[in-house]
Amino acid sequence: MKIYLVRHGIAVEGLMRGITRDSERPLTDEGIEETKMVARGLKCIGVKPDVIVASPLTRAKQTADILHSELGGELTTSDSLCPGVTPSNVYKFLKKYSESNEIFLVGHEPDVGDLVKSMVGAGYEFTLPFKKAGVCCVEVHDLPPTLPGTLKWLVTPKIFCQLLSK
Repeated sequence: MKIYLVRHGIAVEGLMRGITRDSERPLTDEGIEETKMVARGLKCIGVKPDVIVASPLTRAKQTADILHSELGGELTTSDSLCPGVTPSNVYKFLKKYSESNEIFLVGHEPDVGDLVKSMVGAGYEFTLPFKKAGVCCVEVHDLPPTLPGTLKWLVTPKIFCQLLSK
């Protein structure tokens, strides 16, 4: 099973223009365009999610919507991807998708990095900082992982941009 961990795209900074809570911060125009480019890049390399699961925060849901419009699959949200949750919460939620081949998880940093750490069985010192709209692919045999998963790749939006412009 392949798990694609995605950090949401670039969002507006701070509370302004009627935004009263952090959870309401939307993607910027640049964040939308960059996420669309990442989605096109993922499609070009043959990614086909069975399900895309997003944090319920606006910026993550918008990111997931863009991925869904390009890649398809079931689209849902889960509080297990809210900022500050533990990998065990994510694994509990994902039990219902245990037969899936490709799962997208759209969330926040440092949580997506912590999920990668948990999936590959890395130690405390392991960090994997995600750029906004960055994507990481981890292959696991089961969820929660009973054996360490394999980190297949990490791609930044800049890499997709360079690949698609050729």
